Amino acid sequence: QLQLVESGGGSVQPGGSLRLSCGASGDTLGNYAIAWFRLAPEKEREGVSCIGSSDIFDRSAYYARSVKGRFTISRDNEKNTMYLQMNSLKLEDTAIYYCAASRIPLCGIASESPYEYWGQGTQVTVSS
Repeated sequence: QLQLVESGGGSVQPGGSLRLSCGASGDTLGNYAIAWFRLAPEKEREGVSCIGSSDIFDRSAYYARSVKGRFTISRDNEKNTMYLQMNSLKLEDTAIYYCAASRIPLCGIASESPYEYWGQGTQVTVSS
């Protein structure tokens, strides 16, 4: 069974950058669509970005409007790891970030329900 473990969270000033990592074990991450979600204080968990599994033709990445142009999702199949590069961070990016994986090849971030496997979450705090 796939297991996911995030790392890379921390505190950063507005305008700074962080890279989150999510290492997978128990199965090949390339077989899964992957996504990042976040849970901000007093808000519901929201989808941030996703990308389909490695064996589909359409490997387009999708981003929430609030992060498009600033965040980049990627995966390294050799390392069985996924990443979220976050640049130009804003105060409102403060949240717990979760990686997730789905056996459905095509991805989406409108709903959590396709994602069966979740990491434990990593805190990202943007403050001045």
